[in-house]
Amino acid sequence: MRSSMRLPGILGGLSLLGVALVGCGPTAASSSIAPHKPVVIALAPLQEPNWFFPVVSATAYTITNLDFVALGYKPLLDITASDRIDYSKSIATHISVTHNDTVFTITLGSRYKWSNGQPVTAQDVVFTWRIMDAASQKGAPWTYGGDGIGGVPVDWRSVVAVNAHTVRITVAKPVNPVWFIRNGIGQLEPVPASVWDKYPGNVNRELRFIASVANDPGATVYRVIDGPYRFQSAQTTNDWIYSANPRYSGHRGTITTLVFKYETSTAAEFSALRTGTVNLGYISNSFWGARHQLTHDVFGITYPFGFSYLALNQNSQAPGGLGPVFRQQYVREAIQMGVNQPGIIKSIYHGNGVQSYGPLASKPVTAFDAPVLAKPAYPFNPAAGRRLLESHGWHLVNGVMRRGTQSLAFTVIYISGSTSLSDTMQLLQSAWAKEGIRVTLKSLPENEVVAIGNQSDPIKWSVSGPFNWTYEPDYYPTGGGLFTTVSPSNSGGYSSKTANALINASYAPGSPAASRASLFRYEEYIRISNPGVFLPWLAGGYVGIGFIIAHSANLHGTVSTYNPVAGLFYPNYWHWGS
Repeated sequence: MRSSMRLPGILGGLSLLGVALVGCGPTAASSSIAPHKPVVIALAPLQEPNWFFPVVSATAYTITNLDFVALGYKPLLDITASDRIDYSKSIATHISVTHNDTVFTITLGSRYKWSNGQPVTAQDVVFTWRIMDAASQKGAPWTYGGDGIGGVPVDWRSVVAVNAHTVRITVAKPVNPVWFIRNGIGQLEPVPASVWDKYPGNVNRELRFIASVANDPGATVYRVIDGPYRFQSAQTTNDWIYSANPRYSGHRGTITTLVFKYETSTAAEFSALRTGTVNLGYISNSFWGARHQLTHDVFGITYPFGFSYLALNQNSQAPGGLGPVFRQQYVREAIQMGVNQPGIIKSIYHGNGVQSYGPLASKPVTAFDAPVLAKPAYPFNPAAGRRLLESHGWHLVNGVMRRGTQSLAFTVIYISGSTSLSDTMQLLQSAWAKEGIRVTLKSLPENEVVAIGNQSDPIKWSVSGPFNWTYEPDYYPTGGGLFTTVSPSNSGGYSSKTANALINASYAPGSPAASRASLFRYEEYIRISNPGVFLPWLAGGYVGIGFIIAHSANLHGTVSTYNPVAGLFYPNYWHWGS
């Protein structure tokens, strides 16, 4: 569940790190390339990590942070590109489900060890759960970004270490095991309790300690890891260097050094690719026409598992009294009618995007997509949107719809750094004006948009985004992490008793066919209810910017090096070659 911004975004989706090494084709001759040459990776413009602990705060729950976390820490479960669990590569080797789908017993293998030589144990899993649970409680020093996903924390009755290699999780009521294993247990990304458990018996003090080092990857607590790469050094807004973990228990490749470079703009990133300063990065759609200049690079177009939207502030404290207005479904429908998704994809993103009309975009197609999601509930039609507003008592006054003292005029805060996104927002502004909806545009860096668009402080914004929601770690794509009334990632404060009931029904046990039918009913309702403003799902899945992956033709890997479901990339499986 992450928003690439997964503010609502975790290793969700294709992030600045989630690059797919695809389309490698013919390559330039380069037999002299040193096999251990560093790979220099350009981050997306104006993006940088600011939280390195595996239990990530809601305000830092971005794909950038989650990808950096995954360099050093393995998740408990390895989720494949087909949304299955590969126990041969997981820390867990087996999960048994008993007691009427209420008890989940996890067996840990002996393969994976911490870099200090100690095994990953059940106690590490239990400690990580304790942090997730504590950070999901009211009054906690910070809020866990996965709160509300996979039943965290309310459905989890207990998590205990039966012995060093066995964890037993008991839930409060029978659940759908496919959902709970993927979305609940799948969130567990163990940390070494012997290193991190500084304040036994005082979990809030522990949370405050974690927050104090969350943005300090050089702190001593980060020296003990179980992932393929370890932090080496950093210069903020310049670079972050990682080296291979020599004691990694999984596959160790020949790429021993990763250098992540901060980029100030899409133009700067394109220049770095053209000059060879970086070996892997993004091309924004505004530079797609100039891609022929990257003579030594190849390109990859891929779509992660998710969708894109603008959040509408439906909280009572929203500026200008707009909260109750946005809570009216017909208003949301009218706003959606001002979004020309096919036109945006064709005219701004050179066809490198797909339509997104609900809680899953039309690519990639999986077994979890309700067929109806491929069609818009409210097709682009500003004239129809205007008539819809007028039918509910709104009248055009000096170009703006008014009803009583209320006007449909507001500011849209959007993520800076891309000409293409600015063009998109201006196109939306123009279309909405035809409906009598007056929009003022304001761009800010992604981290600021994430912070402002948080429902804990709803007085500062009306509409914000775009947010890309990617289904990691909620690999079973129900809406508990985003569209329930109480979800912390529900930044707009959307609340629907029907949505809550349908989401809860998708968690209930049942046959595979019944479970899928429940999931489809939820997806179809969200498509009709239109909680936010659905936007095109862009190649690369990156917050309204639309990035195509570019990398050196001499940097190899296979399609399997990027997993669009888990949102993970695997540089330990890359290699240099001619």
